[in-house]
Amino acid sequence: MSDQSGIGDFALHVALLSLIAVGGVNTIVPELHRQVVEVQGALTSQQFADLFAIGQAAPGPNVLFVTLIGWQLAGATGALLTAAALCIPTCTVAYFVTRVWDRFKHAPWRVATEVGVVPVTIGFVAASALLIAQAADGSVTAFAITAGTAAFSYFSKFNPVWALAVAAALGFAGVV
Repeated sequence: MSDQSGIGDFALHVALLSLIAVGGVNTIVPELHRQVVEVQGALTSQQFADLFAIGQAAPGPNVLFVTLIGWQLAGATGALLTAAALCIPTCTVAYFVTRVWDRFKHAPWRVATEVGVVPVTIGFVAASALLIAQAADGSVTAFAITAGTAAFSYFSKFNPVWALAVAAALGFAGVV
């Protein structure tokens, strides 16, 4: 989809997804992947993973990733449309909800909602991480590096940047 034909439909899909993106854009990565790679066939899994990596590496918010998908699909128009579709609905809802949310600081339903959203968000982010790892790991060596980096980050008290630096050096050296 390198033309403008389906960018409106995709932007509408992004706008709806933005309303359930509790925990950030990384929570909707699996559905974005399904839509762009599997349903539309507009990108390959590798292209999707590359755009995700660029969006994460670039300075600024991680929503840049969705803007890059929009750019890939329909140029500057696609980038602007998908960025607006991702930000405007959630910002609008957040504005109105926060005005009410503080009034119910100690309400049992508010506490239950906050406690219940945490595991859902963790599950969404874990699914996103798995999807990106599967798309990016094209070999056993790449998978081993990804698994080692994840294990190091999870189990050690060291800054995860060290594991990422080692993984980057291995990639630069041509190991992957």
